[in-house]
Formats: sequence, structure tokens, C-alpha cells
Amino acid sequence: MPEPALHTEPDLICLSHLRWDFVFQRPQHLLTRCAQERRVYYVEEPVFDADREPRLDVHASGRVNVVVPHLPPNCDRADVLTRLMDAFIAEESIQRYVLWYYTPMALEFTAHLQPEAIVYDCMDELSAFANAPAELRRRELELLDRASIVFTGGQSLYEAKRGSHANIHPFPSSVDVAHFAQARRVNTDPADQASIPHPRLGFFGVIDERMDLELLAGVAAARPDWHLVILGPVVKIDPATLPSAPNIHYLGAKTYQQLPGYIAGWDVALLPFARNEATRFISPTKTPEYMAAGKPVVSTSIRDVVRPYGQQGLVRIADTVDDFVAACEAAMEEDAAARLRSHDVFLRQTSWDGTWTRMRHLVDSFLKGSSQPAAARAAGAN
Repeated sequence: MPEPALHTEPDLICLSHLRWDFVFQRPQHLLTRCAQERRVYYVEEPVFDADREPRLDVHASGRVNVVVPHLPPNCDRADVLTRLMDAFIAEESIQRYVLWYYTPMALEFTAHLQPEAIVYDCMDELSAFANAPAELRRRELELLDRASIVFTGGQSLYEAKRGSHANIHPFPSSVDVAHFAQARRVNTDPADQASIPHPRLGFFGVIDERMDLELLAGVAAARPDWHLVILGPVVKIDPATLPSAPNIHYLGAKTYQQLPGYIAGWDVALLPFARNEATRFISPTKTPEYMAAGKPVVSTSIRDVVRPYGQQGLVRIADTVDDFVAACEAAMEEDAAARLRSHDVFLRQTSWDGTWTRMRHLVDSFLKGSSQPAAARAAGAN
């Protein structure tokens, strides 16, 4: 476990539905920065594989302590997790802390805790995702009632939630420009991409119910001379349903560190999202990441891509196969130098460092104005 930094800040306990080592995204960007200032504990959802006593396994990822509950099958999940968390907090001498939620479902074993603040970073409308728990909406209402402060992962999600809390703030996806700008300087292809002909149209990210598989198949069929490069894990959908063609290449999941090397070899970067309930409020982090990598971007009409990227002429928007193909053709004909200039003007306005600094300021402002645990204040307001 990493040594704690010298600080007087309260510790942060994050409750998440996402595995820390799955895909490097919003929680990882924010909490790796947070961990430079204080102890951070990232508590994942349980794994039901314990054959004896339930336990919490802890390992270090940089300065972040990743906590994985291992439970026996068919146990009383809420009761066991509550006891494990109480013991862990005592063992770690966690006395002053903030609870930072990505999943409202974690209330089942944390509602009794007495943090100095409760933060709900609502990065997605989880209730719209496939296989969402039936009680998720009720748990979210409970979390919104208890939260000290709420952040949303995009503008459209903020507009949907802003009537639900008095202290809510939109924080759209940001970008580590320096990391993805490496793609502008890479001249060699990774081995599994090197033999794929150009033009290459690429996507990286989780492949699930949010992807428009019919659109991918249609583009591949319309332009057999184009090659679609798809990076990422397949989740919650049957891999057999993925479109198959000689010019569609599924290269599997790649690490965050590997991504610039792959994007460097693409001619167009894609956001081929379906328009359904699961994508209604998404704010794809990869939009500014593609821009930082120096690639032209074509997306379907996801609201948080249309605003601001489409409206400012930074990303081409198309939904039908014919329009998407035409948009990709136009993207490949763009003046690259002019595109980089316009992208870089936009990118100077955003960074994960800046996002974390603004979030921290809002949390600190709340803490300075408080004199009792957040849960006690929430109870007193009811």
C-alpha cells in the first residue's frame, strides 16, 4: 500500500461500479490526481468467490489503494460488506473522510457512515444501462437526498438532474492533452495494426449496447476499401452479434498507455454510438482525446458531442450509413494544419488537472462551511 502523503486533508473513500483496472476513464483520471493530496481508497463491487471467510483485498495502483471485497456466494451481502467496511476503516485509522460515490448501490453498506462530505459524481445515467439493478433509481434518489454536492459527467446529464439537488455542477469529460498528443509524433504501428491497410477508421472504448453495430456493418459494406479498427473489451453483449467483415478488425482491449500508438495510425477517429436510452446522456471522454491525438472525428448525434463539438465545427456529425460515409470522406480531405489549430484552441480550455482543481475547490468550500458530519446534516434536513 502506498505511503500516505503529508497532508491534513480528509481521506477519500470512493465507491464504484467500475473495476479500477478495466478501462482508464473519468474515475481514474480524477482519483489519481486526488491521491497526490490525500489517502484515496477505491472500493470496487464485490467478487463472489470467497470459499471461506469474506475479506477485503487491497493493492496499490500508484498512490490509489484499490479495495476489492471477496464474499462467499449467497451471503447477506449488505451485512457482510458493512462489517468489512467498518473493520477496514478502523484498521486504516480513517477518521476524517469524504465519501465519493459512482454507484448509488453502495449505500447498502455505507449509509451508516459519518463522512465530512458526501459527493455523488454522476458520470452516467446508470439506470438506462443493460442489466441495471431494479432498485437503482430508488437508491439514486436516496443518494441525491444525502449528498453534499453532485457532479455530472456532461451538460445533458446536468440538465436532466439539476432539479434534483441544490448543489449540482456539470463537469463534462476532459482530457490529458500531453498523453494523447503523443499520437502526433508516432511513426511506427503496433504489430497487430501494422498489416491493416489504409484508410483506417478507428474506435477505442468499451464495446457494449451503446455501439451502433448496424452502422459499423453498413459503413464496412459501403466502403470495402476502408478498414475499421475497433479497440476495446466486449461487455454485456454477445461477441457473436458483432458485425464481421474482412475490413473490420477487432484488436481487443489496449492499455491507456498504448492508445496513442494505435490512434497515430488512423485516418479518421470514430464515435459510432447508437441513439438509445443508454447513450442519451453520455459525454464521451474520447472526443477530446481524439482531438488531442490530432485526428479528424466523425460521430453520431450524441447530444454532448453535438454540443459543443459539432456546433463549433470540431467534429462531423452523421447518423445514417450514407451520411456517415460522406462525413468520413470529408474528414479525410480536411486541411490537417487548420484542423489542428482549431482543435488546439479548444483543448487549451480543458484538462483533467483543471477539472480536478475545480471539483476540489467546490468540495473544500463545502467542508469549510460545515461543522457536523454530512450524514447528520442530511438526517436533520429530512
